[in-house]
Amino acid sequence: MGAQALRWPPLLLALLTVLLGHSPGATAQTQVCSVDKTFLQVQENENITEALVNISVPDGQQVTLGSSSTPSAFRILENQLFLSVIPDYEENTMLEAHLECKRGDTVVTQLRVFVVVLDVNDNAPEFPFTTKEQDVQEDTKVNSTVIPEAELQATDRDKDSTLFYTLQEVTPGAGSFFSLLGVNRPALRLDRALDFYQWQNMTFRLLVRDTREEHQEPSHTATATLVLKVLPADLRPPWFLPCSYSDGSICIQAQYRGAIPTGHTLLSPLILRPGPIYAVDGDRGINERVIYSIIGGNKDNTFAIDSDSGNLTMTKSVPSPMTFLLLVKGEQADLARYSVTQVTVEARQAHGSQPHFSQSLYRGTVAPGSGSGVAVKDATSPSQPLRIWAQDPEFPDLNSAITYQITNCSEFRMAGEMVLTATAIEQAGVFYAEVEARNTATAGVATTVVEIRVSEQEPPSTGSVPIQDDQHFSIVDMAVLGGVLGALLLLALLGLAILIHKHYGHRLNCCSGKAAEPQPHGFDNQAFLGDQEANWAPAPSPSPGPKSVEVPLEPPSPGSPVPEPPSTESPDPGPFASAPESPVAARAVDSPSAVRSILTKERRPEGGYKAVWFGEDIGAEADVVVLNAPTADADGAGDSDSEDAGQGWGPRGAPAPEDDSTYI
Repeated sequence: MGAQALRWPPLLLALLTVLLGHSPGATAQTQVCSVDKTFLQVQENENITEALVNISVPDGQQVTLGSSSTPSAFRILENQLFLSVIPDYEENTMLEAHLECKRGDTVVTQLRVFVVVLDVNDNAPEFPFTTKEQDVQEDTKVNSTVIPEAELQATDRDKDSTLFYTLQEVTPGAGSFFSLLGVNRPALRLDRALDFYQWQNMTFRLLVRDTREEHQEPSHTATATLVLKVLPADLRPPWFLPCSYSDGSICIQAQYRGAIPTGHTLLSPLILRPGPIYAVDGDRGINERVIYSIIGGNKDNTFAIDSDSGNLTMTKSVPSPMTFLLLVKGEQADLARYSVTQVTVEARQAHGSQPHFSQSLYRGTVAPGSGSGVAVKDATSPSQPLRIWAQDPEFPDLNSAITYQITNCSEFRMAGEMVLTATAIEQAGVFYAEVEARNTATAGVATTVVEIRVSEQEPPSTGSVPIQDDQHFSIVDMAVLGGVLGALLLLALLGLAILIHKHYGHRLNCCSGKAAEPQPHGFDNQAFLGDQEANWAPAPSPSPGPKSVEVPLEPPSPGSPVPEPPSTESPDPGPFASAPESPVAARAVDSPSAVRSILTKERRPEGGYKAVWFGEDIGAEADVVVLNAPTADADGAGDSDSEDAGQGWGPRGAPAPEDDSTYI
């Protein structure tokens, strides 16, 4: 943009002439230097190449730049004034040229030319930082200023510029916590309560623009990064674990329960449920140490608690059953906050509490030729020794008081929970040892059985098959074998289908809605059929000697198939004096585990008898079989001598079954 001259009023021009030492009359009488313009305006950053001012110089005189001119800003060429620099408003807002007209060394005339530099928006604003990190306490109050305006302000070399600020979230959702105080005031303000456990770090981008509108030209912007680190505040008391959380500020903490035996002082810490007494600072970011103490319910100072670990121990025994309700306090080491929980300890009568083995049969192995003191290996894990252990389900604290011994086998002995050889084992064989667990505190006893096989230890198979040079089976051989096995499987399935159709075809017909034909032997339980049909007459009631076993019988489900009654043409073999033989009756009669059977007269409301087999001794296992009677004939025929005749019972006093026979 070219230089522009201003029109000077005549009065002002006369004043300047007087100031320069000339009068209008002198100008007319004496030839002096003059310029066509003394005041100009130029825009910054513009490279002006044409002359700013034309200078009139009388003959015999020459014009030069005086010392008061703006340094290096002007030059005179052929009586014309030129700019030597590109004007910059931020450096000089006005340039001055001092002209001196001389005749020889004598200054005849002095002139001044003023060049005003106009400001242009040519500079971007600048932040005093690239990234600013700021710590913010979790308990900072809402609407308070987190970072003051002076720390976030940007500067602009364009002195007349107005800056506009914008806060942009980088961390998703962080924008709901902070905002700027105003579009021209970049102070950072908290708008929402902080939560250390949900928002520990939040990042923002702070943008500044030197124009109100984003698309205005020219427009310059600058950005900086704000990183806010949330510091945890001491807001929460200690929490006893385990606890369930409703949010980050509330914990429904645990209460503890345990049991101790009367008359005993346990030396080790009590075993509690759901776990040991343990509390942590609710402000996990601070994690202040917790100190434990008993503040109530400790009658006669029976218990003590370790202030650091929280382990609860006994100081004395409890003579009689009672319940302690202990109040345990967990307090921060800085004494700022605390919480209290309840520990319920029941003192129970310990006598008679029985240990319990996790298995009824353990299996171990030992190599033949083993000497005395060799550990028996676990058959399921041959690399590990066999361990046999029991626990007291009522007093887990007393598990350490349980001792073990083998009662019926001199070849082996117990060493704690391990089984060792007591003598040299020379030959292969199988030993069955009874292990007795005795709780020395409660006098409870339990036993289990260990099967020990004396055999060479085979190395575990890796599952890989070594490749031989002479393979015995080809692919064709394996295919033929597969075909044969497939054919055998098909024949087995066909045979199974025939058997199902033969024995249960009438039921399938019944279920399909058709009337089933009467079957000659409609018993579900074929184990109770001999050469002739079983007699359903009740046996005499059992003597009061053996124990009776009550077997709950479930009523038949609605819609269940009902078996057809047996044929009435079968000969009556006469009443039996005892119940049908149990499947386990195949044992020898002289065997200690031989059983005798009793068929009670008690009948089910829905039909059927309960039959119970008892061993000769109380310790024998009991086999229970529920027998169901066939239904009565359609014409109502039955034994007229039956005491239950006319009540819907089957022939010979047997109840009409409504469901299949059931083994228990």
